[in-house]
Amino acid sequence: MTTPQAPLAGIRVLDLSRILAAPMASQMLGDLGADVIKVERPGTGDDSRSYGPPFLQDGDGSPSQEAGFYLSCNRNKRSITIDHSTADGAQLVRELAESSDVLIENFRAGVLEKYGLDFDTLHASNPRLVYCSVTGYGQDGPYSRRPGYDGVFQAMSGMMSVSGLPEGVPGAGPMKVGVSMIDILTGLYASNAILAALRYRDTVGGTGQHIDMSLLDCGVASLSHFVQNYLISGVAAPRRGNGGFGGIPSQTFRCADGEEFFLVASTPKQWAGVTKVIARPDLADDERFATVSARIAHRDLVLKTLAEIFVTQSADHWVSMLEAEDVPVSPVNDMNGVFANPQVDHRGLRMTVEHPVAGTVDLLRNPIRMSATPIEEYRTPPTLGQHTREVLEQVLGKTPDEIEHLEQIGAV
Repeated sequence: MTTPQAPLAGIRVLDLSRILAAPMASQMLGDLGADVIKVERPGTGDDSRSYGPPFLQDGDGSPSQEAGFYLSCNRNKRSITIDHSTADGAQLVRELAESSDVLIENFRAGVLEKYGLDFDTLHASNPRLVYCSVTGYGQDGPYSRRPGYDGVFQAMSGMMSVSGLPEGVPGAGPMKVGVSMIDILTGLYASNAILAALRYRDTVGGTGQHIDMSLLDCGVASLSHFVQNYLISGVAAPRRGNGGFGGIPSQTFRCADGEEFFLVASTPKQWAGVTKVIARPDLADDERFATVSARIAHRDLVLKTLAEIFVTQSADHWVSMLEAEDVPVSPVNDMNGVFANPQVDHRGLRMTVEHPVAGTVDLLRNPIRMSATPIEEYRTPPTLGQHTREVLEQVLGKTPDEIEHLEQIGAV
């Protein structure tokens, strides 16, 4: 059986980015088959390589220089070290850009112009180049030259204002989402934008373009219906902790063993299942409980009634009973629980690949599943400069003597 060609086979991506948002975008393109060349600083590389512990252990069990943070967003790439602040290094980047389809960078607005690596300069020599800039605030505006990180944008975008426990309960107040959510969402927005720009270039326009991605923009956009509800009502959404804003109940409940589970019962059938499990058939007909609208209107009463019942038994007891009634429910898993889940195991979300330092390393599988062009190749995140000579020889046609000279002058 012939192995199908990857969707982005033949597309070359020049990745000048580091940390998380932009590397997530380039990793997505690499997973889909693009040749991603990751350009890193000689000696230190991507800042995220040092974002540990934990660090990957080598074959002897000693910590390596590869942090788990770095491993999370750099698979399916080749690493080349170039000092773009030198004239020779900047020239190498320009040469790589001339034979690339996509360039991704996340320097502050205006920084790369100093080295002749800005969109206008590179577009002039390669009009087909899709150039994606990922910055905190975008390429223009009063904040465009400011630095920023995910937590800053969770605060500024309003995400923190709708996360956390509601007023009036212990521990109330705005709360950051645990993961770097805006970074991750920006990476997904950016990869979508790049694919759209490639489609336009190849079927409509014939040229590349500049994509201006802002973490602040993506953070505000990610609030979705919270923003839309505000725009039509003028009322900001309150924090509801682990409760939802749709059908009621949509909430975590603490149980006798101290564990919690999340329950959603928004349809009549689901609510009937809940009333059966808790042995309260009267709540199926009680006008304060019987419909979604009624339960929303009497939210506090509904949640108080359920909380007093669910605290009498263990989480496992309630989850198994609710599952038997086809009610959407889950224990609140930690990472051990996630990877012990039989569905997660069946879907193969944890996978093992070969690694030049550790021997093997477990990675998280891309969740995209396509029938005709499945994602089958998972190359380990590269060590620093692992492919420098390979790329210089194969892509730029440099001779061994030329490469040695570049190394001697510190360009690579």
